Amino acid sequence: MTGTPAPGAPEPPPGRRRRRGARPWAYGAALAAVAAIAGAAAGLPVLRGGPPGATAASTAPPATATVTRRTLSDTTTADGVLGHGPATTATSRLPGTLTHLPGTGAEITRGRALYSVDGDPVTLMYGSTPAYRTLAPGAEGADVRQLERNLRALGYDGFTVDGEYTYGTATAVREWQADRKMAETGTVPLGRVVFASGPVRIDALHAEEGGPTAPGQRVLSYTGVTTAVTVDLEVSDARLAARGAAVTVTLPDGKEVAGRVTESATVIEQAQGEQEPATKVEVTVGFPGRAARRAAGAYALAAVDVTFTAGRREGVLAVPVAALLALREGGFGVEVVQGGTSRYVPVRTGLFADGLVEISGAGIAEGTAVGVPA
Repeated sequence: MTGTPAPGAPEPPPGRRRRRGARPWAYGAALAAVAAIAGAAAGLPVLRGGPPGATAASTAPPATATVTRRTLSDTTTADGVLGHGPATTATSRLPGTLTHLPGTGAEITRGRALYSVDGDPVTLMYGSTPAYRTLAPGAEGADVRQLERNLRALGYDGFTVDGEYTYGTATAVREWQADRKMAETGTVPLGRVVFASGPVRIDALHAEEGGPTAPGQRVLSYTGVTTAVTVDLEVSDARLAARGAAVTVTLPDGKEVAGRVTESATVIEQAQGEQEPATKVEVTVGFPGRAARRAAGAYALAAVDVTFTAGRREGVLAVPVAALLALREGGFGVEVVQGGTSRYVPVRTGLFADGLVEISGAGIAEGTAVGVPA
């Protein structure tokens, strides 16, 4: 081996001049790429000059670190707002006059009026499919099944919950309309029902009682009724927000409580002024535990910290990331130091966290000394 680097070989860092027979690796810039491909080194090739672990170093490393056994957690902390989750806007689909609006903070449940137009209620029902058409005999689909589920939950019968708007469904609708003091038509006009995932809490009003309304006009916005945290993440961090992922929420008093991701959605913020549109991931965090809900419920609106854990490995061998060597043959290794001599040992990398990296390989054990830059 000569002192001339092989084509494409990484340059040594300042202060570590390459000599004849120099190490077939480089610290520094090569390690910047390591974090981006963490876990990619599944099987490393044999170092040039002999079998794994047999390649001798010509000089001792400037410093050493010890292989330790520990738990690694790849965590990211983001700012969150404690409240009732993201707000949804209710938009009118009817022309007329707003004859009733609820107060801010009011909680509305299934079958109750979200607001009223021309004296007739716009009723809240539960479901994930937005209302998008008039429902009448002959209609079929998920929205019909959703309506039928709500009618059944409100105590009406005489029909099958099957997504087909039959004569029985129309009869139940007429009974519901009679109870609500509406015209008994047996059909549900578009705009007379708003579907939400569950009970709602009025977050803000965007119109005035007694004022005119028209299709497309914002009426009010609402949230869920349970305490929740809203967090905005960069799109590159979307992996942190898998539905059901456990998180830790730090409340204003410093208390840490367990949370869980209940919803995650990509949102495009419209351009404002000279700013370009921005894309973010809007995450909702709920509190599955009663004690956590009680602790969080003590705050109406507050800034909190939310810690996401992307990965966790218990009882693994770890070294500082700076101990990794980028091998000319590809993959990574470490310089094992023992009895005044050192040798290069290829390793497999695992989780990267807090400046450390999980490693494994022949000759790697707890307490092993490895070279690091000074």
